[in-house]
Amino acid sequence: MIRTLLILLSILTLIAVAFAAAGDPGTATLIWLGYRIDTPAAAAVIAIGLLAFAAVCFWNLVLWMSRAPQRAERQRAAARRRQGEETLTRGFVAVVSGDGAEARRQAIKAVDVHDNVALVRILNALAAETAQDPVATRAAWTAMLSVPELKLAGLRGLMTLAISEGDRAEAIRLAAEGYNQPKPAMWAFKTLFEARSTAGEWAEALDLVEGALNRKLVSPLFAERARAALMAASAAHLETAPEAQIREQALDYAVRAAKLQPMFAPGAVIAARLLAAHNKLGRAEDVLEAAYAAQPHPAIWLAYRDLVNDETPKDRARRLQGLIDRNPQHRESRLLEVERAVLSGVRADIDRATAALEDELTEERLTRRLCGLMAKAALAVQDVDGARGWVAKASLARAEPDWSDLDPEGKAFAYTASDWTTLVLTYAETGALAHPRHERAEKGLPDVPDMPTRYVPSMPFVKAAQKKSGPAPLPDNLALSPDGYDAAIAGHDLDEAEVAPPAPKPRARKTKPTK
Repeated sequence: MIRTLLILLSILTLIAVAFAAAGDPGTATLIWLGYRIDTPAAAAVIAIGLLAFAAVCFWNLVLWMSRAPQRAERQRAAARRRQGEETLTRGFVAVVSGDGAEARRQAIKAVDVHDNVALVRILNALAAETAQDPVATRAAWTAMLSVPELKLAGLRGLMTLAISEGDRAEAIRLAAEGYNQPKPAMWAFKTLFEARSTAGEWAEALDLVEGALNRKLVSPLFAERARAALMAASAAHLETAPEAQIREQALDYAVRAAKLQPMFAPGAVIAARLLAAHNKLGRAEDVLEAAYAAQPHPAIWLAYRDLVNDETPKDRARRLQGLIDRNPQHRESRLLEVERAVLSGVRADIDRATAALEDELTEERLTRRLCGLMAKAALAVQDVDGARGWVAKASLARAEPDWSDLDPEGKAFAYTASDWTTLVLTYAETGALAHPRHERAEKGLPDVPDMPTRYVPSMPFVKAAQKKSGPAPLPDNLALSPDGYDAAIAGHDLDEAEVAPPAPKPRARKTKPTK
């Protein structure tokens, strides 16, 4: 209104200025009902403008009064909308806070004050769930099935309720229904994927992954990792079958898994094991070398080591060096270098390999396997006391997850179906290995060497004692036992002149009594 007035006054001012500039704008005459009015043209123009402005104001007043009911309705709707939003907010806050009673009270109130049916139904279901009322929860989630945009939410809610009640079959049925929707959700796929894996239905799980990839539900990387893990699990399940055809299928699965994801150690180890069983040692070596180059794992080099049995320790050390060269900077390669040096028996190699592990020997990074490896290196150079010290440290060190993948007999990835399920799901999602044996704290392949049960004097102690007072006497518990004495000097390369067993005490001669 004010803007209109200003515009009108501006126009009138311009007209008046124009007339004044013209000098003699003339006279305006108005004859109405027998009356005649003569006025200057400028005044007439101003009068007409004022009359027009009054007419506009009057018309706007009429319109404003006629629209009063609509304005009142809009104000009531806005107030109702604000009240509904506040009710929903309080309801959802109560759900998050765990206040079931308050959440249900706000949900009931929201039905009357909010027009968003979807949000009201979701709040109602969550409130019933928070209040731990299974009957009301089921009714609320079921009510969503009739609303197309809420159907997936209703199916998921019912599935979660079925799982909490222990009805696994119903949960799988609801997940399958959710997966078959035009736009399926990831939760439905994961539930079915886990169910197929838990049941050991590896082939069905593979088909499920292929379908999810075609529907763009999962990424190509997820699908590739899942397929590799599933094929490795299938191979592990089928490799012990009595039928040759099934074992051939296991070999095919394992080789495909190792080719698809070389960094997946279980697939490579199983593939190498099956290839070796089929007398294909060359291909087995190739598979293990490619896997070690991609992602070293102790099970890989142990399988590689055991491919050949009729070789000398030096030949085996030379062959392991070729595997180390595939990924020389990795921590596992530095550990394997110590193993290789111990096999070679060259003290200089052992010292160099253990020195390379100096950064791993800190208290924060020390592991039981590393302590055992250092103990083996100490024994290899005849440092029995040093080996005992590392064994003592091993009792306080933590275990390595990768080493736990080897059972006490040395078989790698000897997992149950549930373990394979965990491994498949974890690797598919993250690309990292799960270690179920480590989580259960099960005993694995021994990582600490066995030490003699009796004390063995160290060489520095023996030689120092010899210099001072001749051959050093052995402890009583060893001197009394020839076996103990032999164990004490075994592996020390002592000459008989340096350390000799104590001479037996002469027996007292019996004398006849004199008469």
